Amino acid sequence: MLLLRSLLILFALVSAALAEDGPSIAAEAKEAANRLQEYLDLVAKAGGRPDFSQPPASELFGRVFDLKKLAALPTPTPRDIPWLMNWSAAASQSFKSIMYFGITPPAGANDQAIMERNMSDFEDQEAVVVDFTIRIMARQALTMRLFMEQLPPEQRTPMREEGFNTTRIGAEKLLYGALITIATGMKPVNERLISAAMNDTRDIWVNTILPKDRPQILTQLAQGQKAVKDRDARKNLAAFHAALVAAK
Repeated sequence: MLLLRSLLILFALVSAALAEDGPSIAAEAKEAANRLQEYLDLVAKAGGRPDFSQPPASELFGRVFDLKKLAALPTPTPRDIPWLMNWSAAASQSFKSIMYFGITPPAGANDQAIMERNMSDFEDQEAVVVDFTIRIMARQALTMRLFMEQLPPEQRTPMREEGFNTTRIGAEKLLYGALITIATGMKPVNERLISAAMNDTRDIWVNTILPKDRPQILTQLAQGQKAVKDRDARKNLAAFHAALVAAK
């Protein structure tokens, strides 16, 4: 009994430490995103191509898209919203920097060949980004729901309701984009990575996607099952499809 009590206390302390670490993790991700941008700018200026197989690119990329730290976080709370948004913003900044490498914003029709090369060269990084984004946005959607549920009726203002619904609409766009991504001929390992992220978080998405947006996601899920080459990826998409069909 004493051992069990000690373990429970230790678990509570570790969970509390991780919860407090959220803002610092987000700050580290932002710093890494800035340094990754500097690295990419230097490489572009020198006429080279970034190498994500070794430092500094691999180390900085890993700090921004740190799936281990994301998975190790304790149960979400409404207080997580600000730093989750900061971490998501850092991730978005880095993804754009990678996909638009060699392009001077705003991208135009003449940059299509560069974009296609980047998508091909950095497919593995794109898969990690999409995997990470699905998971962190699922956590963010859950924290938003928790925030709204703990508000007394008089504080559920139209502005807050609108913000919550905007998050739900964003969920549909995120998943739709991810489904298109894996249906365009990715490596089987990357199909598996992205589809697993969708399946692992499906319960959150089922409760987040607005009913009016479900048909479009269901259609794309069905198309995705036909397009992907990996058997496990097809199973992941099929499980997500079944869960969304059963949603009330």
